[in-house]
Amino acid sequence: MTETAPTQHGGPIELDMDGLSRILFGHAAFQYLNAACELGLPDLVAEKQELTREEIRDALSLEDRAVDILLLGCTSLGILVKQDGLYRLAGVVKGLMDEGDWQRFKDTVAFEQYIVYEGQLDFTDSLRENRNVGLRRVRGSGRDLYHRLAENPHMEQVFYRYMRSWSELANKHLVQELDLSGRKHLLDCGGGDAVNAIALAQANPDLKVTVFEIPASGTIAEKKIAQAGVSDQVSVITGDMFSDALPTGPDVVMFAHQMVIWTPDENTELLRRAYEVLPEGGQLVIFNSMSNDEGDGPVVAALDSVYFAALPAEGGMIYSWATHERSLRAAGFSTLKRIPFPGWTPHGVIVATK
Repeated sequence: MTETAPTQHGGPIELDMDGLSRILFGHAAFQYLNAACELGLPDLVAEKQELTREEIRDALSLEDRAVDILLLGCTSLGILVKQDGLYRLAGVVKGLMDEGDWQRFKDTVAFEQYIVYEGQLDFTDSLRENRNVGLRRVRGSGRDLYHRLAENPHMEQVFYRYMRSWSELANKHLVQELDLSGRKHLLDCGGGDAVNAIALAQANPDLKVTVFEIPASGTIAEKKIAQAGVSDQVSVITGDMFSDALPTGPDVVMFAHQMVIWTPDENTELLRRAYEVLPEGGQLVIFNSMSNDEGDGPVVAALDSVYFAALPAEGGMIYSWATHERSLRAAGFSTLKRIPFPGWTPHGVIVATK
């Protein structure tokens, strides 16, 4: 039996010439957003509420031409609103700040700039060859991006800061919607820096959580766990979830932001391995971004798929709910439940029971 619900995002909208132009010059539009974030323009305007061109120029230490270019772009794109010679923040940006999500948004911008941007130059070749051609632009010898991060300290810092922020944008819904009452031990496979493990542990004081990660990531996770003060509840075991035995004893296994990296066949293999360590009645949780079953959106899922096609590993994209459900059934699970999350990111959860 499968319980389904519509996703929180619809399909595509009808495209006009203005929309097509924004796609054509989308790379330039993003550079305005990145420059605004790096220069601190939105934070400056938020602090003062309204500023003149000259006040912005002087506060950001820019020359006249440079501030004119910046304000032309940020105003025409709608990041800023100009009225009576004064600049103020767009409502959507102010909303992110009011909700405490602006820094998380900026961390996502930095990820796109310093990790995704160069590698996506090989997007077309990645589609032609059906592999992550863009990885060639990342220094190192590891088999995928994750095994090269340690050789690129700035990239590693940007990556983990982004992953924490991207998770935090949605894991408040994970904590609210994922019922772990009566569960004793959750295994977080590929848990990164333990951002989700920590959130679930804090929300479920009787729950033991084990993060299973590669050694480089495991060290980062241990530091974050200690900083959060949950070392008595959350632990780390290092290993490769494809080649090493999964830790035994969990009654819940979670894959957070993992099923978007690999091919459906690889995902099915991971789910089979999880099925084997779960007891009867145990649960499997997939937590990541999802695309519509119809293959027509949401647009954030489509745009995020460029990264997965060009860079991190040999497979992956923002798969549809139905694709994950097929992998779960092939792995042996039969009772599945979809839980779409609200918000601008296309996150959701599928819970399967053994």
